[in-house]
Amino acid sequence: MKRSPLAQSFVAAANAEARRNGRLPDMLILHYTGVPSAAESLAMLCSAESGVSCHYLVDEQGGIIQMVDDHLRAWHAGVSSWQGESDINSRSIGIEIQNPGHGDGYPDFPPRQMAAVAALCRDLIRRHAIPARHILAHSDVAPGRKIDPGEKFDWAYLAREGIGHWVAPAAITGGSFLQEGDQGQPVEALQAMLKLYGYGVELSGVYDARTRVVVEAFQRHFRPERVDGIADPSTVTTLYRLLEPAAQA
Repeated sequence: MKRSPLAQSFVAAANAEARRNGRLPDMLILHYTGVPSAAESLAMLCSAESGVSCHYLVDEQGGIIQMVDDHLRAWHAGVSSWQGESDINSRSIGIEIQNPGHGDGYPDFPPRQMAAVAALCRDLIRRHAIPARHILAHSDVAPGRKIDPGEKFDWAYLAREGIGHWVAPAAITGGSFLQEGDQGQPVEALQAMLKLYGYGVELSGVYDARTRVVVEAFQRHFRPERVDGIADPSTVTTLYRLLEPAAQA
């Protein structure tokens, strides 16, 4: 099926094309619009001049509009990578969630909107056999360049609804930590775990600016209580738990 039965309407986006290299969608990328209203978001996402598009838009009341058929490639991820691949648009379905974003008050995501996101994700997971670990934030695939849908987005709620990959974040406590400027084997071990999960980070053994923004992206999704780019025990433990075999089941 090329369209979701949950969409109340279809408004065709100008920027859509065939997926490259015969790829089928195996990822969901969740965004916020960063635009004041759903009407403005829809106009932007459907405009050829904007240079962007997305498959679905979920408004604040939980309404769902589809703009690109599932089998087509939309222009939503931009410069991005995951698991060593850079053409995320060819392997993903993009969901834009109406929220003006960090630059304009960054309100909470209303319960009706979150419920609609969950329902849409369930439908797409069922129809495209999308793995839990492939339900990601825009910030996960474009760390440093993008921060949406941000630390207020309720990934824990989605997990309770059976959507996505999640463990309860480890409690924030004291203890040793790694931060920008550090070097050595512990930094390389952290980078190796982040890379194993899917993030685009090099195994340099140097806690550089790139490592910091990747840690921020990880925290924003999996340990949102504090997003500071510092690999404290809570961050490292949460990452380790996500990589444990029991968490992959």
